[in-house]
Amino acid sequence: MTADTVTGHVLRFDDNRLLQELVGPHNSHLARMDAQLGVTTAFRGNQLTVSGEEAAVELADRALRRLWRRLQQGQPLGHREVDAAVRLVRDGPARAEPSPQEAIRTRFGAIEAQSAGQLDFIRAMASHSLVFGLGPAGTGKTFLAAAQAVSLLTNNPARGIRRIVLTRPAVEAGERLGFLPGDLKEKVNPYLRPIYDALDKLMPADQRDRYLANETIEVAPIAFMRGRTLDNAFVIVDEAQNITIMQMRMLLTRLGENGVMVVNGDPTQVDLPPGTPSGLLDAVGLLEGLEDIAVVRLTDGDVVRSDLVARVVRAYERREAARAAAGREGKP
Repeated sequence: MTADTVTGHVLRFDDNRLLQELVGPHNSHLARMDAQLGVTTAFRGNQLTVSGEEAAVELADRALRRLWRRLQQGQPLGHREVDAAVRLVRDGPARAEPSPQEAIRTRFGAIEAQSAGQLDFIRAMASHSLVFGLGPAGTGKTFLAAAQAVSLLTNNPARGIRRIVLTRPAVEAGERLGFLPGDLKEKVNPYLRPIYDALDKLMPADQRDRYLANETIEVAPIAFMRGRTLDNAFVIVDEAQNITIMQMRMLLTRLGENGVMVVNGDPTQVDLPPGTPSGLLDAVGLLEGLEDIAVVRLTDGDVVRSDLVARVVRAYERREAARAAAGREGKP
């Protein structure tokens, strides 16, 4: 693949089969990239010509090269991957150019960052013992945490992770497990469905069931974590915005030797009773900046679930910002 700038920016390719995959059915991949970056891409023979503002053309060049490398590595390419490439290059090269080594390796293939915020999250989990992931729904917090846990457990024995512990508040405003039928695991399972869904995509079902049966993967309600020491464990805490300060303090002090804890939550969706502060917000304010602790803030720009979810998140954030501004100005 080579480039020149005689009539616009020209990219030439040496594999027409892969080029067809890059372009997409009916040029759909190019059209998707063009719409997001404000460029025009013409496809002819073995070359693409990209026209537009210089900065936008440069971003398109980087996105296309990234997608081309993906195809050369035998990885699939669809609209999701095109959108991810655009998000990554648009956020700037210093922050958003991951190396292949930064992908999370699982038996079902490599999992790469789909946005700059996700890249920060993956890097934080690889280099810190305690990571707080803050952000709206659809930013991949739970899935990436589960992927990192499974990767360390199954692919990296030298790292010493021997089990995965899953925990979260069982109801919106407390842990009223007694009102639910069944034993402890049956009471908690419905609330951990997002993590189970992630595990389904990361390991064969029989392996997952075996790990659950022998408690290599353990379901532990927050209320039952008191008094434990979690050595050699990867702990995933989900929906942490609904944990109280007392619960959070207890939970964070459970982490033992060679352990990793990822605490995920959306600060805009606190469902605790009025007047009860969120332990997640309190912990971040208290602990951010301490050694071996990372705080990663994802935004609507990191939403990878769907374009619709990103629009919904932005709409709510705009309304909240407008209400906050009106409150500061004393407007009703």
